Amino acid sequence: MLKIAVCVSGGGTNLQAIIDGIQNGTITNTQIVLVFSNNKNAYALERAAKAGIPVATASPKDYATRQEFNAAFLSIIQSAQPDLIVLAGCLVVIPEEMVRAYTNRMINIHPSLIPSFCGKGYYGLKVHEKVLERGVRVTGATVHFVDEGTDTGPIILQQPVMVRQDDTPEVLQKRVMEQAEWKIMPRAIDLIANGKVHVEGRRVIIDGYEVK
Repeated sequence: MLKIAVCVSGGGTNLQAIIDGIQNGTITNTQIVLVFSNNKNAYALERAAKAGIPVATASPKDYATRQEFNAAFLSIIQSAQPDLIVLAGCLVVIPEEMVRAYTNRMINIHPSLIPSFCGKGYYGLKVHEKVLERGVRVTGATVHFVDEGTDTGPIILQQPVMVRQDDTPEVLQKRVMEQAEWKIMPRAIDLIANGKVHVEGRRVIIDGYEVK
């Protein structure tokens, strides 16, 4: 059984997709042992509570230094003893010590086809605004392992989504969630839970085939 800790900051739509996936059998061999948020008012915490999942919160604002927050954050996560950390709309900077402690055991969902529209400053609605400004025809979402960089870890899954001429950032964001994020995040967790994902350096091997 894969034990996962899910980190969130806002509404928790990807968290809900994971909860639903476990309940309907799309995600197998998996249990959510903790939902963590840096925002005590995040609606994601209500989603977790309704599903009977333990929650914890901590904000950098509650600590004198960032180092103290980072230590508390890592301690909270480690106390749940997860096998995998899932960043599902988590906007707090992940401490380097946590990244090192969970090398190839932390994944993130990003709302674009990495390496396009990613890196510092590209998050949430800002990604979709830039996609429309650039005039690209295809966007999507990416699930990747987390490393010391921003959106630079090995890619696990990607799903393309067509951009429409009359899209607004909000409309495009919703379609990327529905057609990509809520599908590939549960699928990635299920693959990991069933031992089908392996990392060799920068290469991700799924069921014996290299992701390209």
